[in-house]
Amino acid sequence: MKFSIIYEAQMADPSRESEIECFNEIVEQVMLAEEQGFDTVWCVEHTALTQYAHMSAPETMLAFLAGKTSRIGIGHGVVCLPPAMNHPVKVAERIATLDILSGGRVHFGMGKGGTQQESGTFGYDLAELQPMIDESMYLIPKIMTQDEIEHDGKYVQIPRRPIHPKPLQVPHPPLYMACTKEASLEMAGKRGIGALVLGFSGPDEIARKNVVYRESFRNRNVEDQVGAVPTEHLAAFCAACVLDDREEARRIGLRGQRFFAEAIAHWYQGGPKPTVDVDSAEDNAAALAQTREQVVAYISDEKIGDGADAMTSNYTVAQDAYGNPEDCIRYVTRLQEAGADEILFLFQMGTIPHESILRTIRNIGEKVIPHFRNQTPTALAAE
Repeated sequence: MKFSIIYEAQMADPSRESEIECFNEIVEQVMLAEEQGFDTVWCVEHTALTQYAHMSAPETMLAFLAGKTSRIGIGHGVVCLPPAMNHPVKVAERIATLDILSGGRVHFGMGKGGTQQESGTFGYDLAELQPMIDESMYLIPKIMTQDEIEHDGKYVQIPRRPIHPKPLQVPHPPLYMACTKEASLEMAGKRGIGALVLGFSGPDEIARKNVVYRESFRNRNVEDQVGAVPTEHLAAFCAACVLDDREEARRIGLRGQRFFAEAIAHWYQGGPKPTVDVDSAEDNAAALAQTREQVVAYISDEKIGDGADAMTSNYTVAQDAYGNPEDCIRYVTRLQEAGADEILFLFQMGTIPHESILRTIRNIGEKVIPHFRNQTPTALAAE
């Protein structure tokens, strides 16, 4: 199983000074994550979503991180494909260039974005995006593998041209799709590409989605394949704060989760701006539970956990990855048993301090990852 980090560049203080601090902290965190054995760093792409996500130019961030590191995978999670936002020719050129300069470390995820706030920035109606996303999704791998490309589509027209460079990975980097609803898991499986399950789906929900994805992948038709080769891979989102002090981790983690959920609700559903100054785990858990119906965050119509399940203090059955390393191991084990091939750890949730994220990275690197890497096939079968 793979262990990775995904970044939104989320911040409680959206000032210019805070943005500078946040981006520099990401660099420090990723460099530490490489030292600690993490597999991939993923960056989302969002535009015009104050506080929730300031990661609007992931190609620049990932290129910088590639130059600062030597081993860790470099993941677009995901590139938004409306043509006016990211033309397929430019996407193919950027991905190939990054793959060369990173030594073949690129993972290429694709999607459409989740709000009218974003799509409207580029002159689109969110409800009308999917057909043009599909056209670009099928086109980009062809651009990366064919000597010349010519395309006369409904949304994209390209006269015959040679497009350079070609990626280092042959035929192209592994392909993924942002998935939330079960319909998107089914689509990713049918198209033979990896599924990045971006949402606070718990282990039970991941297990259901895993069944949908694996069945669709297994029964896919050759003509539906996106790209030249299939990628069977399911990555599960996992918010985490892992400290030596369990209660401190829950206090910090629940505060961050509340901020994250309310920030999404603000932009996706028109809710109030997120809460930034409540430091009590009990208050944050209670607020999340009380707003189960009113303040529920969605990504592409997918329900994001509102934190009510996190109120339990019973760690026998782990409810989340807020706690000490043993708590994290129990929760990750449940995701593994549910079918996850990769854990997409989310550490940077608005109010979570940089030092807590660094400690979390060290604890996972020193205690959680080795636990799973040291498992033998026999031990896994016994579990």
